[in-house]
Amino acid sequence: MSVPVGDDDLPAGLESAEGFAASPDAFQRLWTPHRAVYVGQGQGALDDACPFCAAPSRPDDEALIVARGRHAFVLLNLYPYNPGHLLVCPYRHISTYDLATPDEVAEIGSLTQIAMRVAREVSHAQGFNLGMNQGAVGGAGIAEHLHQHVVPRYGGDSNFFPIIAQTKAVTQLLGDVREALAAAWPDGGDQATR
Repeated sequence: MSVPVGDDDLPAGLESAEGFAASPDAFQRLWTPHRAVYVGQGQGALDDACPFCAAPSRPDDEALIVARGRHAFVLLNLYPYNPGHLLVCPYRHISTYDLATPDEVAEIGSLTQIAMRVAREVSHAQGFNLGMNQGAVGGAGIAEHLHQHVVPRYGGDSNFFPIIAQTKAVTQLLGDVREALAAAWPDGGDQATR
C-alpha cells in the first residue's frame, strides 16, 4: 500500500510523518483517536488491575461482555483478529488451564461451543481458531488471567493488509458486534440460570 507523502494527498485517517522528529520506519500510521480511552485508562489499568477481573463488575455493554455463566464469562477481544473475536474467561483469577477446577473447565468448554454456534448464526463464520496462550513466553498478552480465544474465520479473511501494510481490517464496531452476539445468545447471555 503506497501512500503519497504530502498530507493533502493522504486518505482520511492517515497522516504523513514528514516534518516530525522521528526515525523513519516501514510503518504507516492509521490514526485511531477513538482508542485513546483504552490507551489512557485501560492500558494503565493493566499495570494495577486485571481487566478480566474488573470486567464482570461493569455493565455488559461497557465491558463488552456477551454472556455470563456461573464460573466463566464471554467477552469481545478489544484488539480482535477478526470480527467477533471472543474470549472465554473464568471469573477466578488463575493463570493456567491446569489450575482450573473441573466446573470451570466444563463451563469454559460449554461457553466456547455456544460461542461458535452463535458466531455461525450471527456472522456466518465458516471456521474457527480456538486457543489458550499460556504464560508470557507462550504468547499470552495478559498472562495472569486464563482466557480462551474463539476467533471466527471466513473465506478470504487473510489478505495482504497485515503482511504488507501492518494493518488489520476489522469491519464492525465492537459495540455493534457485542449487541448482535448477545441478542443471539441462548437465555439472553445469562447461562447461570440453566
